[in-house]
Amino acid sequence: MKFPRTYTLEEISLIIDCQYIGDSNFSVLGMNEIHVVEPGDIVFVDHPKYYDKALQSAATIVLINKEVDCPEGKALLISDDPFRDFNKLSLFFRPFQSSHSHISETAIIGKNTVIQPNVFVGNHVVIGENCVIHSNVSLYDHTIIGDHVTIHAGSVIGGDAFYYKKRPAGFDQLLSCGRVVIEDHVDIGASCTIDRGVTGDTTIGEGTKIDCQVQIGHDTVLGKKCLVAAQVGIAGCCVIEDEVTIWGQVGITSGVTVGSKAVLQGKTGVSKSLEGGKVYYGVPAGEVREKLRELAVLKYLPQLIEKLKITL
Repeated sequence: MKFPRTYTLEEISLIIDCQYIGDSNFSVLGMNEIHVVEPGDIVFVDHPKYYDKALQSAATIVLINKEVDCPEGKALLISDDPFRDFNKLSLFFRPFQSSHSHISETAIIGKNTVIQPNVFVGNHVVIGENCVIHSNVSLYDHTIIGDHVTIHAGSVIGGDAFYYKKRPAGFDQLLSCGRVVIEDHVDIGASCTIDRGVTGDTTIGEGTKIDCQVQIGHDTVLGKKCLVAAQVGIAGCCVIEDEVTIWGQVGITSGVTVGSKAVLQGKTGVSKSLEGGKVYYGVPAGEVREKLRELAVLKYLPQLIEKLKITL
């Protein structure tokens, strides 16, 4: 997320009441998670395991819970709880805005777009031309929708990321201030849920078609001309490249990449990145021919146990 203007390091330190290391006039342009940071961004880190990754990232301001050597050309914000202070910045720059009507006065809706009864359109939502938004769809704040998009009844676009930190007293949520961006010619089935990015965008690429009851997690990028069948669950921060086909009840864990033109057959469980141009099946996912051979061999296991007099 980019800030509405350039802030100084000192100004940011006053917002979250913390010390800093670096030039007080050091420019701060925005805040983002580690996988989408750019120069001028703040990134937070609160575990020694990830210090080096944050300090060597593209981010030039690191919100950290220990005073360490500051890399050249960067600045540090020293906090006893970076997670909490990252949330403070989210609340400061994108506070929750309540709505007072079903369609916000700040929403922009293009020509020939049909909004059916009982649709909720939040603050600063942009909907393109020739779209159809069916009844009981909820479009949360800052959602961006292109042209020729259809969203069927009961879908929720822009809910919070499922992102929590375990505390002794329970779970603290990392607040979401990102967006969902849906490109042109996308169809979304009934009762789908697409979570907004924590600070960046969850993106659905041009020409992609999504069936009913699909969940797509925060900051995931779903490429162009993908097909996603019913009851698929895609976790946060995934990259699904162009023209991938995902059949029913597939589950994909967070942070993986599925290469272009891959096919994931029904009920496949994806726990690591997969190359494009191949067909996958099983849990964990493997190339379909290999998985089918494994299943064929399993049929002979009882006979093998009997033949070898194996006692189980």
